[in-house]
Amino acid sequence: MARRARLLLPGTPLHLIQRGNNRSVCFADSEDCLTYLELLHDASRDCGVDVHAYVLMTNHVHLLATPRVDPEAISAMMKRIGQRYVQRFNRRYQRTGTLFEGRFRSCLVNEAHYLLGCHVYIELNPVRAGMVQHPAEYRWSSYSSNAQGAPDPIITPHALTLALGKTQAERQEAYRALFRHHLDSGLIDQIRQVTHSGLVLGTPRFQQQVAELLGRSTIPGKPGRKPRATTTNA
Repeated sequence: MARRARLLLPGTPLHLIQRGNNRSVCFADSEDCLTYLELLHDASRDCGVDVHAYVLMTNHVHLLATPRVDPEAISAMMKRIGQRYVQRFNRRYQRTGTLFEGRFRSCLVNEAHYLLGCHVYIELNPVRAGMVQHPAEYRWSSYSSNAQGAPDPIITPHALTLALGKTQAERQEAYRALFRHHLDSGLIDQIRQVTHSGLVLGTPRFQQQVAELLGRSTIPGKPGRKPRATTTNA
């Protein structure tokens, strides 16, 4: 079966996840994480991608990023990172073969509630996994930059994040406030479903706009086989 083509639009954020092959470990220690972030910084800059949020987990990566001009820039960035990181990882651990799943999963993200919800979803991953009590305790995410103003050359704030306040202090306070309440379980399920399916996270209107622009369906199809056509004698 042919793979579903990605839904990509220039200037539209994308939430993506790349897992280790068979959920294997792809970040064994701090050196691995530092190597990946260095590659992410270089590749995002060279490919024309703005990264708004990220988290490195033991066996997968989450990113929230926007291709500035070329919608294929995200794929080019991930290919470049994957090739270079796997080479270094294999050399370091004296292994061969693939490290990541063959294809990262992704979904287009509507702005407003959905984009900020993705920020929270991504940076709360270590908390949901029971690794830390608060996202500020986890070193390998963008929370310290987005919520506390720590310098991070990888991060380019989205316009919606910049609109949270007139000053950096106001923006950071408003951003931290997003984490004071549990993320709605329905939104968590929705983010997971549309990312796995490669569809669109957003309002019905946004889904329809993307469908019209790309000439593609942007909502999950109904499960089950299509009914077989029947014939009748004239």
